[in-house]
Amino acid sequence: MHHFISMMFSLLVIIGLQVSVESAGIRSERSVDRHYISELDVRNGGKWGSWGEREMCPTGTYAAGFRLKVEDPIDGDDTALNGIRLLCVDASKASSNSHHDYASVQSDVGSWGEWKEIKWCPSGFLTAFQLRVESSQGNGDDTAANNIMFRCSQRELEGDGAPWGNWGSWSQTCDGKGICGIKTLVEKPQGRGDDTALNDVRMYCCA
Repeated sequence: MHHFISMMFSLLVIIGLQVSVESAGIRSERSVDRHYISELDVRNGGKWGSWGEREMCPTGTYAAGFRLKVEDPIDGDDTALNGIRLLCVDASKASSNSHHDYASVQSDVGSWGEWKEIKWCPSGFLTAFQLRVESSQGNGDDTAANNIMFRCSQRELEGDGAPWGNWGSWSQTCDGKGICGIKTLVEKPQGRGDDTALNDVRMYCCA
């Protein structure tokens, strides 16, 4: 019994270390009820699924980077874009090229794929976005949203999504400092049906 308890304790320590490493850089908990001044959306989003909860960056922080969860092309039912994660930094550190202190927030996420590399704005925050979306394929394989591109203060950042579909028009640009929250439309696994995962997204801007 003592040996079993010792083994379980060691396992918990290892898991704790792994979580600690994976969470390095996380600043603080998200702020779900943070006040926002405007909402950004696009017209070409997919139609399947249900909207997740709105998730906001901690007060005083704004999204200066992002990363995507993407299922690479497979021989079968593709889902492409599955998740979008915003990386939020303090306003006073937005001009830094090295973001060691940030908070990570996301809304609902699909079941497939892996998280790709982080994309950082050279300076400033994310202020607008556009989606690459594949329209309904009828009896074919639907993937819905495939990729996202953000506009920073000085440049545009394209995610590591899939190549299908077309880029829609840009959302409006934030009235405030930048994007500070996210909500996603995600279709749950369909069993034997045609899965699409992430379909659409809304962003929120804070002063």
